[in-house]
Amino acid sequence: MLDNLYHSVVLDHAKSKRNHRKINGNNTLVKHYKNPTCGDVMTLYVNVSEENTIRDISFVGEGCSISMASCSMMTTRLKGVTLEEAFQLREAMETMIRKGIEPESIDLGDAIALKGVHQLKARHNCALMPWQAFERILQ
Repeated sequence: MLDNLYHSVVLDHAKSKRNHRKINGNNTLVKHYKNPTCGDVMTLYVNVSEENTIRDISFVGEGCSISMASCSMMTTRLKGVTLEEAFQLREAMETMIRKGIEPESIDLGDAIALKGVHQLKARHNCALMPWQAFERILQ
């Protein structure tokens, strides 16, 4: 039953992408990123306030349902959080996907629905693509 719910959440985000648009304006960082293993692509847009809070975040791209759902989930979860919180979320996501360990005190939002990807090693980079792009955009 829970697996079906998670599957539904992933499909919903893949079909009805949230924050799937370009952001223009001052203080907007842009990073084009390609999944090194399968060719999924995205461009990430992050607008950060002077207080180091993510004011707005969005993406455009094409790829499999896992990568597009992950982009949608990440942009929804990171909007309005501080950069420090965002990096904690990124690390929690990486741990969940790579090691199969669910975060105890960190709320990944809908991205928790991707926890089953841990069992599919070939799809790890699909789920982590936007999170890796986020990390690189701020380096």
